[in-house]
Amino acid sequence: MALLESIRGPEDVKKLSREQLQPLADEVRQRLIDVVSGTGGHIGAGLGVVELTVALITSFDSPRDQIVWDVGHQGYPWKILTGRNERLPTLRQQGGLNGFLRRSESEHDMFGAGHAGTAMSAAFGMATARDLKGEHYHVVAVVGDGALTCGMPYEGMNNAGHSSRDIIMVLNDNGMSIAPNVGAINKYLGSIIASPFTNRVREKVKHLIEASSKLLGPGVVEFSKKAEESIKNMWSPGMLFEELGFRYFGPIDGHNIEAMLNTFDLVKTLKGPRVVHVITEKGKGFPLSEPDLEKFHARAPYDPETGELKPAAAGPSAWTKIFGEAITQLAAEHPELVAITAAMPSGTGTNIFQKKWPNRFFDVGIAEGHAVTFAAGLATQGIRPVVAIYSTFLQRGFDSIIHDVAIQRLPVIFCMDRAGMVGDDGQTHMGLYDIAYMLAVPGMTVTAPRDGAELIGLLRCALLHTSGPFCLRYPRDKAPAEAPPAAEVAPVPYGTWEVLRQGRQCAILSVGVMCAPAMKAAESLAAEGLDVSVVNCRFLKPLDRDTLEALVQSHKLLVTVEDGTVVNGFGAYLAGMVQTIAPDVRVVALGAQDRIYEHAPRARQLEEGGLTAEGIAARVRGLHAEEASIPS
Repeated sequence: MALLESIRGPEDVKKLSREQLQPLADEVRQRLIDVVSGTGGHIGAGLGVVELTVALITSFDSPRDQIVWDVGHQGYPWKILTGRNERLPTLRQQGGLNGFLRRSESEHDMFGAGHAGTAMSAAFGMATARDLKGEHYHVVAVVGDGALTCGMPYEGMNNAGHSSRDIIMVLNDNGMSIAPNVGAINKYLGSIIASPFTNRVREKVKHLIEASSKLLGPGVVEFSKKAEESIKNMWSPGMLFEELGFRYFGPIDGHNIEAMLNTFDLVKTLKGPRVVHVITEKGKGFPLSEPDLEKFHARAPYDPETGELKPAAAGPSAWTKIFGEAITQLAAEHPELVAITAAMPSGTGTNIFQKKWPNRFFDVGIAEGHAVTFAAGLATQGIRPVVAIYSTFLQRGFDSIIHDVAIQRLPVIFCMDRAGMVGDDGQTHMGLYDIAYMLAVPGMTVTAPRDGAELIGLLRCALLHTSGPFCLRYPRDKAPAEAPPAAEVAPVPYGTWEVLRQGRQCAILSVGVMCAPAMKAAESLAAEGLDVSVVNCRFLKPLDRDTLEALVQSHKLLVTVEDGTVVNGFGAYLAGMVQTIAPDVRVVALGAQDRIYEHAPRARQLEEGGLTAEGIAARVRGLHAEEASIPS
């Protein structure tokens, strides 16, 4: 990789001849394949934008010119060519490079990118700030076509197009977000035919009309405008963007560096909002004999020669698989059950449901707010929608949860994968806030299963519950044990807790997957002579009042343990309730503290937060010593 070894930043890329740029791109692509085979990561989008990245760095002047990437999935080649190639093997490793783009990591990362759809709005903010300060530089938003299934890019384009500010949008069109893109915008982009001739004709007609208007006087101005509009309708393949106020260029082969450089050179000479439409191939160059485009999105460590995944450690199934199989089996008993996801069929396990019940499966694209309100509409007609979305992504639909589901008391079931500490994906993907935000929703039933069997039992309970919304949360991890078939699992009684261990001196009230380490902590404390109760608080809301009242009568210290934020979390919610029924009982909450957690293995994140058996035991031991030292 002779060329890549000489690259320390964009200035080195600019020194290369045009003939050297494609060889450089080839080296970057191979570097990605080699390194990510060991670290795992979001390989597909990065492989698809290698040439685009080279062209952007060559044409523009980062960091003076502001290049804003939509979703960090596209950002690995950008990291390589902006001075982080040597550190690439630390990608997604504790203390290493972030798996997404991050302002604190490099001066070339203009905006943190973890969720789709943010680039256009952020870039427009930067362009506006530039103009307010009287400065001069280019602002470029690189938007994946999957992001156009979101609403925010259109809001940003509408605002930018109306303003006539100088801004460039590069539309990276690979026909994919994670799964294949869905909806009318995908069909529209697919219908655009590459023809540079149309742009040339439209520009010439525009100049001709402008000249005619000046020559013939103001009386023909209105006619000229109508004529120009008609020509645009006839000749412009990017009418959607034109109507939003953007001059359209493309589509262009996103793997042809020369074509992109020529286009960027032209576009830079113009002013106002412009869009450059490039066609790329997600996963380009990835060594799979039978390509699976959805699997190109992200891969666990793999063989760099074949692309095949390395053998995984033996053990129970992942929570995601248990969920997918459970709703697929339950759908046979409940013909009114449907599954909804937001561009994440495989990530949520709903792809299992999709194969069995394709007519009852709905992928709405990266549109979480729409997913929630779409489910609400279904629920008004007696359908039972199961909305499966990652905890961090469902935050985007919070207003819809309150306004469209909770206020109308509709029985929508929310299943939140990736709840709690999320591991290598880090800051933007942490599922630490769902307990706090769901507890705040009036009428919401909030639950967390401790194992796969209880997940199925809670799903059955949710299907029986028809007086309002119901949610379940579970992590990105292997479940404690294999789950039985859904037919063998009874519904969990609504609003009940389960006492796993009866003690006297202290009670640990554990949430979901925290039950297992809580039990281990209790066993180690028992060996020291400290008798501790452990309760499976599978229903966070409503609380099991009968069990809670029994606990406060026999225990003066309650310790809650949750894989989520302690700020307004379950511990805070429980403490408020205990204060009203037993004000002399102390409640202490263990969980994620009020800070941002860095990317690291999930087990390490839990250890750092004190959410392991050892951490829980140490905290309970210290609290008991405090209580014992207080004079009675």
